[in-house]
Amino acid sequence: MQCSVVTLCSSRSPPLLNFTSFKPLKIFNSRTPVLLPERSLNDAAFNADDQKKRRNVSLSATTSRGLYTRRKLISTMTAAKSRGGGDGGGSVSDLDDNVRNIVQAFLWIAEGVYIVWLFLLPYAPGDPVWAISSETINSLIGLSLNFFFILPLSNSVVGFHLVEAPVLHPMSEGLFNFVIGWTLMFAPLLYTDKRRDRYKGSIDVLWGFQMFLTNTFLIPYMAIRLNEADDEYTPKKTSELGSVMTNGAPVVGLIGGIACLLSILWALYGRGDGNYGNLQERWEFLQSYLGSERLAYAFIWDICLYIVFQPWLIGDNLQNIRKGKVLIVNFLRFVPVVGLIAYCLCLNSDDEI
Repeated sequence: MQCSVVTLCSSRSPPLLNFTSFKPLKIFNSRTPVLLPERSLNDAAFNADDQKKRRNVSLSATTSRGLYTRRKLISTMTAAKSRGGGDGGGSVSDLDDNVRNIVQAFLWIAEGVYIVWLFLLPYAPGDPVWAISSETINSLIGLSLNFFFILPLSNSVVGFHLVEAPVLHPMSEGLFNFVIGWTLMFAPLLYTDKRRDRYKGSIDVLWGFQMFLTNTFLIPYMAIRLNEADDEYTPKKTSELGSVMTNGAPVVGLIGGIACLLSILWALYGRGDGNYGNLQERWEFLQSYLGSERLAYAFIWDICLYIVFQPWLIGDNLQNIRKGKVLIVNFLRFVPVVGLIAYCLCLNSDDEI
């Protein structure tokens, strides 16, 4: 379309308007089909198919990697559970050989220190074995006669006076019976330990000596059970004592738990008519007792070692617990005494262990 030039005049400065020719703009409409050459159409279709194939391959690879990761994670968790005895996770016994050897060596060193320091050297509180006093011997005999407070309660509650109970400080009696009650509950755990076959000796003798000498024999057992399994070794049949302790594990747990609880109460409130003082005075006696008697000092060592050995052994044997009780036992195994009570009460004695 052609337009003419129009000139307008003014008295001042006449502006000049110039209308030149112009062409109308071509507006692109998305609905208007774009015609491409045949070759371009083929290339576009090929590129679209190629991109689709690449997306499918990438998605397939991503899915495969995800499935592989999940399978690997599940297999790892399954292996960890089987090593840990169910829901408890791994343990020291299932660690790398080098780590296990280090732990084993440390246990043998601990056994040597335990014997030399507590029995032979004169530097610990109290008298060593080779210089033990008659007073210490009499105290040990009196504590043994008052085992689980049977004689004191028979004299005071039942009225049985055929044998009179030795009169000792309730703090010393409570400490002695607390450790013995805790030791009693180790019997079902030792007889059901999955690694007990590595110990070639008698579990009856081991536990019997443990009742009197505590960790003197338990530390070597903890080291020996870390040995590699002997393929040619034939497992021994469970002894009569082992069967009684295993089948009667709930009773053992209740007796040991009651003994430990009674020991604490007896230490704090026992022999109230014997002028043994209030709680503060009894606490002061306990401090003096631990600093002057080798037997009491050794009991503190035993308590510390039991705090380590209890969760270790229970964690290795969670497969012996009844279904539905594994989680609670696995949680309570770290609580001194309570974890061992839970193990005894929840032990599945119906299966062949």
